[in-house]
Amino acid sequence: MRTFTTSLCLILVVWMVDVASEKSRIRQKRAWIITSFDIEEEYQGNFPYLVGRVDVDWKLMANFMIDGKGVDEEPRGIFSIDKNTAEMFVHKRIDFESHQRFLLKFYATNKTTGRVNTELGMEINILDINDHAPQFSRALYETHRMESTSQGETLVTVYASDDDDSSTCNGTFSFRIISVYPETTNAEFYIDQTKNSQHGAISFKGCLDYEEAQKYTILVEAKDHGDKVQLSSTSTVLVNVIDKNNHLPEILGQTGPGKIKEREMGVEVLRIQVTDKDSHGSPAWKAKYTIHGDKGEYFKIETDPETNEGILTVQKLIEYNEVTEKNISISVENVEPYLSCRVRKRVKDSKWDVETSIKETRPKLYPVTITVDDVNDPPIFIPAVKHVEVMENPGVGFLLETFTAKDMDRINSNTFRFLKGHDPADWVTVDSKTGRVVTAKVLDRESSFVNNSTYIVTLYAVDYGEPPMTGTGTLIIHIKDQNDNVPVLSENKLNMCLSDEPIRTKLSAVDPDLPPYSGPFLFELIGDVEGKWRIDPSYGTTVDLIKDSTVYAGHHELLVRVSDNQGHESLQNLSVTVCDCSETPTCHIRRSSTSKMGGGSVGIIILALLMLLVFMFMAILTSCEKKVYTTEDGPGMHLLISNIEEPGTDCGVSRDSKYDHNKASKLHILRGPGEELGDYAPHVYAEEGESVPDAHLDVISIPESDFGSVKLRYLGQRFNTLASICRADVTGKK
Repeated sequence: MRTFTTSLCLILVVWMVDVASEKSRIRQKRAWIITSFDIEEEYQGNFPYLVGRVDVDWKLMANFMIDGKGVDEEPRGIFSIDKNTAEMFVHKRIDFESHQRFLLKFYATNKTTGRVNTELGMEINILDINDHAPQFSRALYETHRMESTSQGETLVTVYASDDDDSSTCNGTFSFRIISVYPETTNAEFYIDQTKNSQHGAISFKGCLDYEEAQKYTILVEAKDHGDKVQLSSTSTVLVNVIDKNNHLPEILGQTGPGKIKEREMGVEVLRIQVTDKDSHGSPAWKAKYTIHGDKGEYFKIETDPETNEGILTVQKLIEYNEVTEKNISISVENVEPYLSCRVRKRVKDSKWDVETSIKETRPKLYPVTITVDDVNDPPIFIPAVKHVEVMENPGVGFLLETFTAKDMDRINSNTFRFLKGHDPADWVTVDSKTGRVVTAKVLDRESSFVNNSTYIVTLYAVDYGEPPMTGTGTLIIHIKDQNDNVPVLSENKLNMCLSDEPIRTKLSAVDPDLPPYSGPFLFELIGDVEGKWRIDPSYGTTVDLIKDSTVYAGHHELLVRVSDNQGHESLQNLSVTVCDCSETPTCHIRRSSTSKMGGGSVGIIILALLMLLVFMFMAILTSCEKKVYTTEDGPGMHLLISNIEEPGTDCGVSRDSKYDHNKASKLHILRGPGEELGDYAPHVYAEEGESVPDAHLDVISIPESDFGSVKLRYLGQRFNTLASICRADVTGKK
């Protein structure tokens, strides 16, 4: 702005020189001098106050005006000028941080005409005062640093700013550390700040020592460089020290019995106790134990996470006969490597002379003696597992194997007995003295207790010690197959659909024997099946049963002979249901749904039988007159004898004296006037719902056009059975 003012001044001088050179031809104009004012911000006195006066030529009378920001533009009403004297006044406080300079326009107008004779610029500069203190970006800074942090490393960086003019002393500031708590001899903190920077880096000299101080509280100040007054503010910095391993663990002693019983595993032998000055629970404090001199690796040692003790346990069997005492050594170190930092000399205005190193320490060995106590040893089977191969179906008492065992406590004497352990089918017996294992039942390879032709029996050898000890032996019996089973059909009931063409269905057989005593099988149909049923192919595990078109709907019983590879055979009954699949998709469903009778159906059948007996009894008591009619049928006339039951002509109720007249009267009551006894409508006794079709009771449909009596001979097996019942004299069946 000062450059701008200088330029205006030069223009004004040039203008005045020009006016002077033309004095003879043009009337001289007024001479003006532009003015700049400096105003200090935040004036504390009374308003309005006079700032100064614009220097004008009082010989030329004019009115003076100003406009621009601070006058008639926002912020309005700060400045004004006396129109007659050109004196400048200030009416309000001005904040340097909001406005550093105002540019106004100055006018001089003719008092008579009001015409503007002069228009020049005016500059008002606002002077900054120190009214703002430096402010930190945070009231609290916090960081965590390892004990192993090297001196000179930046721990934390603080930041501050000042709203005053940064080009003046009011807006620049410096950092300094006011206090550190606690004060320790191992470390000294300082803050670095680049010139005119707003950042301060806090570092330290010496060594951080967790045992000396776990936390440092540092008070930092930022203070400006004001001429009249200096303003400042503070912030707190927390430095948390993380413990590292700068103390070695030391073994104090042991607790526990220090002895074990032979063949014990997983039991605690003793505990090693240690002390460590590092932070409890940290990696620097946690102990790590090592066993020395345990060549057989009989023991292991683990660290208790709560107490830091070493827990020594047995992980491998120790026999008293081999060793009665074990001597080992134990050492301890920390999970984290050992670190040391030591101040040798404090140097002014420079880093201190310190010695820092990470050492590989040689731990001390702590000797431990473990005593092994003798206990009763169990007998040992020699060998523990035996295999035997035997053909199935041996006789009872067949010798399978003889077991032997040894008592390690009494090698020269037999001080135990044999017992049978797990024998799922109870097939064997064991001699308690000799260990002989013989069959008690027939061994069947096809038994459900046999898995992959193998049967397993366990045996025990129990000594007479206190307490008695038991050894275990295993007998694995491999059973070889014999052809002791015949093949059988996998399924004895089949369903087939009625068709004009031959129909096939699958027929399978199984044999629990192994090859070559099982399949493939030979299938044969036995009985009168010519033109009705056949098997193709006849050899295999699954063949086709073929129904020819001459087989009608109904239930058919077939006899099938099935033979294995060795000629062992069996006769199997096969039930085949044939039905019209266009009406019912599954014959089995139809058959099963109609073959089950509920309690209501049984009751109706019984009631029907009772009614039949009543009518038969009535028929015996009813006399019917025989009449003979002559029927002419061509030249060979002959007589047909028949009984007719025309109404009211030939039948009456017997008057036999032996007959119960009360019952007879009841029969007369049943006959109404003008009606015969058999003309009454059926009486409904129970409602059975809609009828259910049955494959065995299908309606026989015979077209009338081609019906012949010979067709009655082919109505099916069930009609033949019915005929034998109705006409035993014709069929010869009783």
